[in-house]
Amino acid sequence: MNVLASKKQLRASFLRWALFLVPLILLIGFAAGQLGGPDTPWFAGLEKPAIYPPPAAFGIVWTILFVMIGLSLALVASAWGASGRGLALVVFALHFIGTQAWTGVFFGLQDMNAALAVLAYGVISLLVALVLIWRVRRVAGLLLLPYLAWLCFASALNYQFIAANPDGGQHGASGAETRVEL
Repeated sequence: MNVLASKKQLRASFLRWALFLVPLILLIGFAAGQLGGPDTPWFAGLEKPAIYPPPAAFGIVWTILFVMIGLSLALVASAWGASGRGLALVVFALHFIGTQAWTGVFFGLQDMNAALAVLAYGVISLLVALVLIWRVRRVAGLLLLPYLAWLCFASALNYQFIAANPDGGQHGASGAETRVEL
């Protein structure tokens, strides 16, 4: 016998992994989002680039991407016995945890240059992870391509914020103003 598991068993394994990984990825993304946000006086005072999408788009896009990431990882995790499965999962985990720092760096620390470096790490490490994931399950790699495209767009947007705000914005701005009339 040369079959390790039936199609039904493989499907059940994928579903179990998906039921675990999709909520986990959403939870990690939500938790990272709590490290800062666009509703600060500092961000409100920044010049917005022309490519800046409506703020509501970010929540929609990230939710869809996180679901796709979870499904992609479930495909890899359920590929029992596949060569490189463990390495692909570890490399992606390192990538994902590292990129979740972007919100805290950009909004929390108000450091656009360091945030761009986080995104550069994200794009490069995702490319490495994609190669490894592609070797395990091509469909899993395809599910991550929109995420790669969004990280590239986020990098361009982050760079445009730096170009439009060379002074970095008013750091630590509280939104309070003091006016003195003589």
